[in-house]
Amino acid sequence: MMLSAMMRSAKWSRVVIVATMLLILAVVNGAIWQKERQLSEGEVVYLELAPVDPRSLMQGDYMALNFALSNDIQRALQSRHDGDTLKTRDGHAVVRLDEQGIGHFQRLADGQSTLENDERRLQYRLRDGQVRFATNAFFFQEGHAERYEAARYGQFRINDNGEPLLVSLHDETLENLSP
Repeated sequence: MMLSAMMRSAKWSRVVIVATMLLILAVVNGAIWQKERQLSEGEVVYLELAPVDPRSLMQGDYMALNFALSNDIQRALQSRHDGDTLKTRDGHAVVRLDEQGIGHFQRLADGQSTLENDERRLQYRLRDGQVRFATNAFFFQEGHAERYEAARYGQFRINDNGEPLLVSLHDETLENLSP
């Protein structure tokens, strides 16, 4: 009797493990599908790069990124909270798109105001007191550092919630620098 109870218990344990694994796979694949969809269907927005330490190109096969918009948001957060930016939570900024699709800071989103036709809500995150969009680094193939020295803009795809995904880096004429 005890043996059959142990066998039933082992059988249920296997069922629970398999069901858990299937659930995890479904969640991960759903997240991948959402990102792939955003990359193919998201609206293109360019953000100007702010100067970063050029030595980051030589530290490995990546480029440290900082965006001018990050600095604008940081200043707006500091003026709104009297310098208490570090404790502010993540949020959204409103950018106005020019004719080339370059986003220019307008204001911090308050969730109440409506957007003009040329305005978009863009999600930002605060990490270690710094404003970030999607990533703070761009990785590239070994030996291609020279190609990315001319980078002036990051191209993002944004979804309906304003979540950005970095796609590529571009020069001052918005020419894609990727091979």
